[in-house]
Amino acid sequence: MKILAAVDGSPATKRMVAYLSAHDEWLGAHHAYTFLTVVPAVPPRAAAVIEKSLLETYYAEQAEAIFKPLRTFTSKRGIDAQFVTQIGHAGEKLCKVATSGKFDLVLMGSRGHSRLMNLVLGSVATQVLAGCGVPVLLIR
Repeated sequence: MKILAAVDGSPATKRMVAYLSAHDEWLGAHHAYTFLTVVPAVPPRAAAVIEKSLLETYYAEQAEAIFKPLRTFTSKRGIDAQFVTQIGHAGEKLCKVATSGKFDLVLMGSRGHSRLMNLVLGSVATQVLAGCGVPVLLIR
């Protein structure tokens, strides 16, 4: 199974990784994992005055801070995983990568906001569920 795991370094991501650790059926050579993090874009006016290499370094450092513990997790368990960074809005990028990459499943943690909070604040998980044609497994 080709699995796209959305990660952001939050407690919800940690719960998702703990779920993977506790369920051996999700680990193994018969699954191909891609861990995706989406770094919010620097506002265009600010990006226009920042040197391009400095901006790229910023994005890479933000992503690596999230990926570092996941690299340790995957290497300890012998999982050959890919790590992908996208820049922009998380919900949109997740749906786009899941669809274009022809993934079988999107795996992501969820904070579990109430419906009222989702209405007011929005939720990446809600956006992915609504806009993605790939099955999504939410871990709370």
